[in-house]
Amino acid sequence: MRAAVYARYGAPDVVRIVEVDEPVVGDGEVLVGVHATTVNRTDCAYRAARPFFMRALTGLRRPRRAVLGTEFAGVVEAVGEGVERFGVGDRVFGYNEGPFGTHAEYVAVAQDGMIAKIPEGFSFEEVAAGTEGSHYALAFLYAAKVADGQQVLVYGATGSIGSAAVQLLKARGARVTAVCGTEHVELVRRLGADRVVDHLTDDFTSEGPVHDAVFDAVGKSTFGRCKGLLKPGGVYLSSELGRGGQNLLLALLSRRVRFPFPREGAETMREIQELIASGAFRPVIDRRYPFDEIVDAYRYVETGRKVGNVIIGLR
Repeated sequence: MRAAVYARYGAPDVVRIVEVDEPVVGDGEVLVGVHATTVNRTDCAYRAARPFFMRALTGLRRPRRAVLGTEFAGVVEAVGEGVERFGVGDRVFGYNEGPFGTHAEYVAVAQDGMIAKIPEGFSFEEVAAGTEGSHYALAFLYAAKVADGQQVLVYGATGSIGSAAVQLLKARGARVTAVCGTEHVELVRRLGADRVVDHLTDDFTSEGPVHDAVFDAVGKSTFGRCKGLLKPGGVYLSSELGRGGQNLLLALLSRRVRFPFPREGAETMREIQELIASGAFRPVIDRRYPFDEIVDAYRYVETGRKVGNVIIGLR
């Protein structure tokens, strides 16, 4: 099969498409013929091994796993012993961080992992980007204990996490203030935000203590800057560790800062599947690239200008 591989850490150019062996399906696994995948911030971080401590997970001097890719949508081509939830021909989608391997024509996935059948009426591309941003956004919701009627601010509302967070918060009954740049104000309104602040013309930190939670979905702000936005008992959450790992440290020292780790597994995947099927969540898609242009997709994602998600089509 064809796969996008990397043998060393570095810039997007370390990735190249070559022929490799098709995965062998083990007990409890399904073999998925990948029709669509994504390039996201997670892929970029692992490929570049930034921050450096990630090498403890990926390999100190060189990558342990040659094929990246976390999100996928495709068709089950074979099943291993003991597989009961899926059959050959099922249309499925999911998330595979850790094992990776979705930047390839085939990937083997555990049936009890983050994999589910595609809801009726949705294309591979529509759901391929449905897991990375949403499962991080769900982690925010759980950690902040967001309830109906609460006020939540989402900073960075146009990325894969932020655009998912706006929609999932609305589905939970929250009132959402979303922060983005001028050119994306109308898009974020369409996602359901009750109020949109253009950070290029307005200071989003000047509102005073009116929010029950602040979600920094891009890791470009700080608790120090945002704490004045929080009501007594309100919490700040970020998608990044922050300078010097401050968000993790603050989460250990203060009840006002949370650094949630996402839940991964069949239960989370079922929730995402239901949210997509109901129409409560639709992944935002920015650009589509053919598989042969995956390096260009990496370059674009690393500009920091993507809106939502970048899709890679394989078939």
